[in-house]
Amino acid sequence: MNDTQAQTETTPFWRFSLQFYRLSGVSDACIALQDDCGVDVNLLLFLFWLASEGRALAVEEVKKLDNNVCTWRELTIVPIRDTRRKLKGARTLVDAGRQEAFRNKVKAVELEAERLQQEALYALTQSGPPGKPADPSAAARDNVAAYERALGATFAKGAAGLLFRAFDSIPHRGRAAAAAVAGQG
Repeated sequence: MNDTQAQTETTPFWRFSLQFYRLSGVSDACIALQDDCGVDVNLLLFLFWLASEGRALAVEEVKKLDNNVCTWRELTIVPIRDTRRKLKGARTLVDAGRQEAFRNKVKAVELEAERLQQEALYALTQSGPPGKPADPSAAARDNVAAYERALGATFAKGAAGLLFRAFDSIPHRGRAAAAAVAGQG
């Protein structure tokens, strides 16, 4: 698949995720929250994408989203990720180079499973935007706080702070919508 096909065959949410995840420190912060608090990185990215669209969700909405993705995550993403991680540097009967090539194939399958989850999450927005209108920066903080409460967890301030700074550093479509809503009041 070439870059043009990739851009036309993906959702705005997937493109946002790729852009955001590549920002300095974002991947490490997401993985730390995943490993330390049980965060579903795709759901976290979805909450940030919704914030970029100027949408803030309540705790119950985040819980519902998490329940919707739970089966897919547990059947596909978690076991594939576990296999990929176990293969890294493991000493097995298979030649190390061939094992690493196989691990890269597993990684590609994991990425495809994540893309499918993101497509399913994006499809949920097509019947109407979830949440309520909000300034993107405030929505990001509200959405992450709602996710913390939904999980009954406390996210590390360093990781969350890095994600907020990265989020605030990129342009957001939702700023114009939030300004229009504020102008009506």
